[in-house]
Amino acid sequence: MSITLQEYEKLFPAAKVMRDGRKLTYMTPNSGCLWRVQSLLTKEPSTIEWLDSFPMGSRMLDVGANVGMYSIYAGVMRDAAVYAFEPESQNYATLCRNIVANNLSDRVIAWSAALSDVEAFDRLHLSQFQAGSSCHSFGQSLDPYLKEKKNPFIQGCYSTTVDRLIDTGAIPVPNFIKIDVDGIEHKIVKGAEKTLQNPEVASLLIEINPHLAEHRWILDHLATLGFRYDPEQVAKASRTDGYFEGVGEYVFRR
Repeated sequence: MSITLQEYEKLFPAAKVMRDGRKLTYMTPNSGCLWRVQSLLTKEPSTIEWLDSFPMGSRMLDVGANVGMYSIYAGVMRDAAVYAFEPESQNYATLCRNIVANNLSDRVIAWSAALSDVEAFDRLHLSQFQAGSSCHSFGQSLDPYLKEKKNPFIQGCYSTTVDRLIDTGAIPVPNFIKIDVDGIEHKIVKGAEKTLQNPEVASLLIEINPHLAEHRWILDHLATLGFRYDPEQVAKASRTDGYFEGVGEYVFRR
């Protein structure tokens, strides 16, 4: 069955989630995005618990926001001011649509930029070219284990650091920081050295791969800054099999 261009332009498939009397709306341009909606509350229960712990009106920095599943959740459920960074073009476009669909433009803002430990124009190596995809890498073509991998797509990209964002006033000091970029989490932490010493930063949630020395460094470094994590929480969050066996969300608190 054929449709007109005008009819096609009106097609904006979306899915809704009700949570504690509040409605979250997510655009679902493909099956991958629909799966993210269907698994919102079950895929990373530690992340949902962490988000639910925010005081109302908190400030959150979301690094590796993808299509905005958790940025939208924080904005809707906790009335949070969210600063979301997602460099991949298809994810970023869907993230922005999700912000609009939830009427969050007054408190959730997204940037199509990467965060790292340098300010630079470089390349973003894409594992896939579709909304909802992940495992992209900035600067080098790497897999989530930081091994060289030939990715099929390349996109131009700009990176900056968390400290630079704060120093220039682009964003205020966040109370909560989520970092999930499938590889260079350690570089983002290095680029936030000054910010993480600010007592206004109460907690971080970082996806950690304990098989990587670079990620084990994060644990030691955050400990020197006064952040601690609960091994029991980590054990519950860690994958028990598959490619990401042992990888999990670590919640750090002062």
